[in-house]
Amino acid sequence: MKAAELLPLIDDIETLKHYGRVKRVVGLMIESQGPESSVGDVCYIHAGTKNKKRKIRAEVVGFRDEMVILMPYTAVSEISPGCLVEATGRSLEIKVGTGLIGNVVDSLGYPLDGSPLPKGLASVSTEQDPPNPMQRPPIDEPIDVGVRMIDSLLTVGKGQRVGIFAGSGVGKSTLLGMVARNTSADLNVIGLIGERGREVREFIEKDLGPEGLAKSIVVVATSDQPALMRIKGAMTATAIAEYFRDKGLNVMLMMDSVTRVAMAQREIGLAVGEPPTTKGYTPSVFSILPRLLERTGTNVSGTITAFYTVLVDGDDMNEPIADTVRGILDGHFILDRQLANKGQFPAINVLKSISRVMNNIADDAHKSSAERLRATLSTYIESEDLINIGAYKRGSSSEIDHAIKMQPQIISFLKQGTHEKMTKDESTFKLIQLMEKGE
Repeated sequence: MKAAELLPLIDDIETLKHYGRVKRVVGLMIESQGPESSVGDVCYIHAGTKNKKRKIRAEVVGFRDEMVILMPYTAVSEISPGCLVEATGRSLEIKVGTGLIGNVVDSLGYPLDGSPLPKGLASVSTEQDPPNPMQRPPIDEPIDVGVRMIDSLLTVGKGQRVGIFAGSGVGKSTLLGMVARNTSADLNVIGLIGERGREVREFIEKDLGPEGLAKSIVVVATSDQPALMRIKGAMTATAIAEYFRDKGLNVMLMMDSVTRVAMAQREIGLAVGEPPTTKGYTPSVFSILPRLLERTGTNVSGTITAFYTVLVDGDDMNEPIADTVRGILDGHFILDRQLANKGQFPAINVLKSISRVMNNIADDAHKSSAERLRATLSTYIESEDLINIGAYKRGSSSEIDHAIKMQPQIISFLKQGTHEKMTKDESTFKLIQLMEKGE
């Protein structure tokens, strides 16, 4: 590089460090006098005793009067009034590269098993802007998910973003594990946000398995970690997926769950003084969700196909977070507790679920068969009570008679074993064959 090219770079270098001092700690928040910084900047708090000094990373989350409000990434037990606060002038960056594939990392991108980071990784910011809408190629190609019900009746396209809505214990994690093992995507990025510590290893060893982990990067932020770490877990998982998308790959991003990201943002919002609005959620919750969810999808280089799980309180699909997420995404799959209780897995309620891009990526024979199966299933569900109590007489309606005859075959088609693998072409062929036989 020539001297003339180096001079502008030298001029941009910040030669002064900005410092402040901790004034008080209130709950999760740390207030300091200075340093000069912006919202989202990372600062170092110099804490501990003379013999045991350590630097605690914290992030600027707001300002109050002349005070800078910080939230640490770790516990605040060693921070006291007067501790030095050093500004970095940069937002959080993580290290990303192919060396991370097969690893389980924390919200800051470090391996959870304590091993050193692999060599040759690139630094990327966790905060990125969504792709320009005019530079997003349309979704025109299906992706193989490996789940028969989804591939045939709720076909997903490369770059589509889908929400999986369910109460607790209906099979979200098991379904994500199936998708991770069976998908035709080049790479999986899995964000476990707000999970119980016990369930993390269970998911990795049982649901994901060695086969799934070999082509995955797992980002973990457990429920005991500070709210900021849970939000950063979601941002880090998305940033890793974006890095590989920009390299031209078709990435599968799975996040469990968006609801816990919203709860973490509510904690931060209430701590900095935001007023609670709908069901106690602060306004910042409803601004962070589109910023996070719109980052995935297609761009000129590659695609991120995303599955976001949404926990619904009391199976209420119209609660604020579920309603907001459903309005942003390109489809929603609803897991039904009643189907799970009947032993049907995956417990996706086909009649209440939708893929908004299926009509653009499926051929006519496929769409026609899917519509006929839905119509037949709907006819049976509407008449199920009459059939069960014996009030329906055969011959009264040819449609209901046909639905009764087809019901066992449809249920058999919708069921799939956890480790049963089937390609999209096989699923579609089986669907068309089923509906032709039933005619």
